[in-house]
Amino acid sequence: MPKGKRIVIEKEIDDEWINRLNSVNANKLLKEKRKEINNLYKRVEEIQKRSREFYDKENHRYYDEQTLSNEGLLSLQKAYEYLTSNGMKISFRAFGGRVERRTIPSIKIGRKRYIPISALNQLLNLEEEFYSVREAYEKYKKYSPETNFRAFIGRVEKGRIPSIKLGTRRLIPKVVLDALTEIRKNYSTVAEALEKMRKAGIKIKRSTLERRLDRKRIPFVKIGGKRYIPNDVVEEVIKRSLE
Repeated sequence: MPKGKRIVIEKEIDDEWINRLNSVNANKLLKEKRKEINNLYKRVEEIQKRSREFYDKENHRYYDEQTLSNEGLLSLQKAYEYLTSNGMKISFRAFGGRVERRTIPSIKIGRKRYIPISALNQLLNLEEEFYSVREAYEKYKKYSPETNFRAFIGRVEKGRIPSIKLGTRRLIPKVVLDALTEIRKNYSTVAEALEKMRKAGIKIKRSTLERRLDRKRIPFVKIGGKRYIPNDVVEEVIKRSLE
């Protein structure tokens, strides 16, 4: 950047995606989801207490699967098919493991285990609202290939990427990931901005660029401990520097 050339870009950053990201309150979200899950488990316990109602005294056996299905109770196989037919990607083994660990509540009728359809719907709702950490990373790295999985997990653990933990699962709200990917499309990190400037023929040190950011001569936003500069601002800095 030419010596003595003072470049000041006055721009208010009012970005819908940044506003969405900043509006996510992980603690509030966690309380809401825990309350929903606690209510679900209470309903499952109530059904378990009523399990004697599903015994056919006349024929001395428990009701068949079709009758129980009409009562909103599905066998493990039918429950798995219900989830996959509604778009959830999970293997039967993984599904069975969640049932065994009670992350998916179930009730025992006779010798068989059944899943209330309300529990399956709650699980599908979670899938609509959240990504697993791995799913979130796979989507994020398309726009930030320099970020490895370990670094991504570190940002999640430090709270720089909002998340919630339900049982043993850590989940990232889809609105958070959508916002982060949009930001990566339309903003540059300090390192990326520096690279663009140097490619344009501008000689500038990182410390110089950082100083201009500190003095608010170049607008930026701070997300997850990192500074991001709008791409159009970077282009404006390059244009003015070359004039």
